[in-house]
Amino acid sequence: MPSDVVTTDTGQVRGEVRDGHLRFQGVPYARAARWEPPVRAAAWNGVRDAFQPGSPCPQVGSSYSETKSTDEDCLFANVTTPSVAGRKPVLVWVHGDGAIGAGHFFDAERLARQGDVVVVTFNYRMGVFGGFGLPGLEHSGEFGLLDQRAALEWVQRNISGFGGDPGNVTLFGVSFGATAVSAHLIGQRPLFHKAIMHSSFTLVDVPRGAWFPDLEALPSLAWRPVPEIQEIGRMISAELGCTDVECLRRLPVEKLLDHPQIMNIFQSVGYGGSSLPRLPAESLESGEFADVPILAGATRDEHNSFVGLFRPDPMSAEDYSRLVREAFPDRAAEIEREYPVSAFASPKQAWATLLTDRMWARATFQQNTLYAKKAPVYAFEFADRNAATDPEFPKELHGANHSSDIDYLFPDEDFTKDRGLSDHMIKAWTDFARTGTPGWPRFSEGQYVQSLAPGAIGRVDYAAEHRLAFWR
Repeated sequence: MPSDVVTTDTGQVRGEVRDGHLRFQGVPYARAARWEPPVRAAAWNGVRDAFQPGSPCPQVGSSYSETKSTDEDCLFANVTTPSVAGRKPVLVWVHGDGAIGAGHFFDAERLARQGDVVVVTFNYRMGVFGGFGLPGLEHSGEFGLLDQRAALEWVQRNISGFGGDPGNVTLFGVSFGATAVSAHLIGQRPLFHKAIMHSSFTLVDVPRGAWFPDLEALPSLAWRPVPEIQEIGRMISAELGCTDVECLRRLPVEKLLDHPQIMNIFQSVGYGGSSLPRLPAESLESGEFADVPILAGATRDEHNSFVGLFRPDPMSAEDYSRLVREAFPDRAAEIEREYPVSAFASPKQAWATLLTDRMWARATFQQNTLYAKKAPVYAFEFADRNAATDPEFPKELHGANHSSDIDYLFPDEDFTKDRGLSDHMIKAWTDFARTGTPGWPRFSEGQYVQSLAPGAIGRVDYAAEHRLAFWR
């Protein structure tokens, strides 16, 4: 019978013995007062049962997530391990979105069991709790990043008790979580040895109207200078009836969450503070990042998700032309010749394909090119076009959509997608965690990108597929 009690630096935890693995949930890895850096979790006496996940961090839910929470005591980790004996590779997962989510939503059983690795998921502060800033407030715009670093520090101190090797840690994430992985590669000395990024928006900018209708162009989807975050915080504070941070800290969580769009307003990560010295694009250009093996890629149809979610109304050919003119006033006619609406199943599919290429593929390829100047980079494209079949989306927006690859690494009991591709990805990802290579050539070898599709795993001409010469 495997041992189900592990001693951590703050106390003992009892996990759940399951079929071929052990699971520990709701283990405190840190604690933090509102808009203060995290500190070590409080110690406890006796053995703490780790059978249930801890509370998600505060969030209001969204059109695509029902999760809501008002509990600021939320810095919990979950560990899934085949055995507490030995020293296995460790994978630490940073969930995406940056305004909703929690670590325990990801079922790591098959990843841990099939790959013979230890998997850690965790919660971190998001939105106004993770990215808020105010003039004079230390660590403005980076509290979520500090939580993630605290989780990595907890792993270094404690993971050997769960059968993990603190000398072989892979940090991986999707979307906002992958962008955070980039931040940790660029920022202070990393507490990990390999990195995996799914659909990072490290270098993604947003043309006008490309995300939400009528949203002005953004130079960066991920990052915002700390002084700008602080100025936005000052304006929001006045709207909440406060003139200083102490007043804001006394406000009930519910009052903060009631402010319109407050979680999204502070979704960006601050640069120019203690964690990120300057705009990450500049750090990448000058080679200021950790030289560790990197596995990075995107999905074949990234922007289908955002057109499906944020453009629910009918779109005509005239609407498409207008959107192209508004987003790309200097190249509109040329773009419509390259992406004629007549070549697609609908104007929405034309708009989604254009933006997948221009926003996602272009930025992912550039990111991989810059990282590969210094680090071993292995590139992939997830291309199972049966992966995302949201019934609320028109059929032509089903595909290998944003984040649709993640179910293949964290399949639950109800997983009905391609099991062979899931098994292949689990093996490649855990091989990478173990050895530093997923089993295909580096990106630097002729811009090699591995396509991951059922029955079609192999090289893809990513630049041609996404018309990157046109977008250059």
